[in-house]
This record gives sequence, C-alpha cells and structure tokens, in this order.
Amino acid sequence: MATVSYREASRVYPGTERPAVNKLNLEIEDGEFMVLVGPSGCGKSTSLRMLAGLEEVNSGSIFIGDRDVTDLPPKDRDIAMVFQNYALYPHMTVADNMGFALKMQNVPKAEREKRVKEAAHLLGLEDFLGRKPKALSGGQRQRVAMGRAIVRQPQVFLMDEPLSNLDAKLRVSTRTQIAALQQRLGVTTVYVTHDQVEAMTMGDRVAVLKDGLLQQVDSPLALYDNPRNLFVAGFIGSPAMNLLPGKRVEDGVQVGDYVVRVPREVLAKAEGEETLTVGIRPEAFSVADEGIGLDLAVVEELGADSYLYGTLAGHDQDDIDAQQIIARVGARSAPHKGTIVRLAVDFEQVHVFSNKTEDRLS
Repeated sequence: MATVSYREASRVYPGTERPAVNKLNLEIEDGEFMVLVGPSGCGKSTSLRMLAGLEEVNSGSIFIGDRDVTDLPPKDRDIAMVFQNYALYPHMTVADNMGFALKMQNVPKAEREKRVKEAAHLLGLEDFLGRKPKALSGGQRQRVAMGRAIVRQPQVFLMDEPLSNLDAKLRVSTRTQIAALQQRLGVTTVYVTHDQVEAMTMGDRVAVLKDGLLQQVDSPLALYDNPRNLFVAGFIGSPAMNLLPGKRVEDGVQVGDYVVRVPREVLAKAEGEETLTVGIRPEAFSVADEGIGLDLAVVEELGADSYLYGTLAGHDQDDIDAQQIIARVGARSAPHKGTIVRLAVDFEQVHVFSNKTEDRLS
C-alpha cells in the first residue's frame, strides 16, 4: 500500500490550448478511497490515466509512496486498473482471466492458483472459474475484472467508471460491495465517476473537478454542508441545491417577494455587489403560510417524503429562464399540484454566494 501525490501535475493534449488537467495538487492517504468526480470533460479520467502512466504528464510530477513515477511505464508503477468495459479476454476462462497478469510476471502456477482462489472467494466467484466471459452477467464480469486487479496485490487500485455499464439496481448493490471490499483489503484506491451519488456513498474523500481544475476536496458530508463555490453547491446533492439569485437588501437577499434573512457580517463580505445567490437544499424548505412563493407543477410522492417541483411564483412555467425550485417535504403535508404554495426557509441552512467570484460567503 502507498500514498499518492499529484504535484502541480498538468496534461495538455496536442492541438489544444487549455490543459485537460491544470496544475493538480492532490494528496491521497495510504489505504484511502478517493473519488474523482465531475461532469464530462472535467479532467477526472485524464487524471487517473496520468497516474496509471497511460497519459503523459506535461509538467509537474506524480508520486506513489516516495517514488517519482512521472516517467515510469505503466508496468513499473505497481498499480492495477479496473476499466469501464471490463476488458476481459473472451477466449479465456474466468480463472485464466484473473491469473493472466500473474502468468506474464512468471509467478509460479501454484501461487497463481492460490491467489485466484482467494480472490474468487472474496468476490463470490468460486462457481464461475471455469466459465468464459460470454456466459456471465454484467455484474459477474465486473467482479472478474475486480478479481484480476486483486490477485496482483498492487499498491494502488485505479477504477475508471467501473459501474457505468450496469443497470440501476445492480449499480447500487455493486458499489456497496466495492466499498466494503476496499475497506477489507485496505488498498489505496482512486475511483473515477461522473455520478455524484456514487461519489458521496463510496468515497472516504471526494475531489470535485471542473474544466481541469480541482474545485474542492473533502469528506462527502463536508462537501454537502460546506461547498466552496457555486459549482460544487450545484453539483453535489441529489436533488441538487436550489441556487436562487436575488437582490441584496438591508437584512438579507430578496427572492421574488420574500426576503431570505442573512447575517449582516455575511452581507458585509459582498461589498459593492447588488445581487447575490442564496443556496437552499430541498430539505431546508417546509410548507408554511409565508415564505418563498412556489408555482407548483409536479408532486412526486415517494412514501416517506414528497418532492415538490415548480418555479418561483410570478414566472411563466414555460419560460426557460424561470427559476426552478425543488423542495422535500413530509408525504402527509404535500400540497396539490397547480397551486401556489409558500415555502418557509430554515435560515440556519442557507448558503450565500457571491455572483462576482462565485465563492461561498456564509
């Protein structure tokens, strides 16, 4: 096992001006499960491939433990990678697929078989060792790909969107299996996904990237409660945080015809700004007699909770610029769609963002 360090690491693809990864500084602890998350094109897969040796590092360096691996070939980095498309050999059995890398390293046959059986036991694959990949389900193939990585006993696991080819139900069960397995093995793991729910439920820490730049790295709960800027606030959370621009007034921010109270010391940080954005999580709303007006379009009843979807009252719902709002309320208190309801705000849970810098002020 080992730590991983990105030190001012950058990757610029030929023919492009903007770096795909721009001066990435990231320290990953020994045995940590680190998730890189962000939208398509943010640089997360490129960052992983730089660590794997599959992409050139144009400037900066990457360390695994105390070894500078920036210019080492992939085979000398002591890493194992799990790909999105499994990358199994179709003509080999499960056992041969799992032990192939060991065979290439001239590991004795008895040792190979021992490691393969141990990994198969961990992953519940003992009954499938004689099968070919075409006789397996998607979830079983993914476990074989995991087994192939485990038998190598590397210092670092690298996983590039390994669940994206699975159906929704299987993704949920497999992600818990991967997280539990990583905890048992204690191997440093770097995991790439575009799915922030995956990131929040699996990672010890999560690194959020946008346009090749690291936006914030923290524990999942800290990202949720204390997003550094508008991008992180809008990206982390499902449903997403409501980001409502409004006019700065003496004791808060006016959204529609309602003033969301904001402490004066927070407003003082936005000297000279006439408008600010307030961030409110769906669960920070409650239906009340006064509050932000919501023109209610859809009610999703999910049993214990209901989600209210609509637009800021006074706006045409067909207007693409109309401010969308999502609120989570108790199932028994959900109003009827087509009405205008008032949403009271828990002021303790309000985030305030500068429209000039996009940084969180509160």
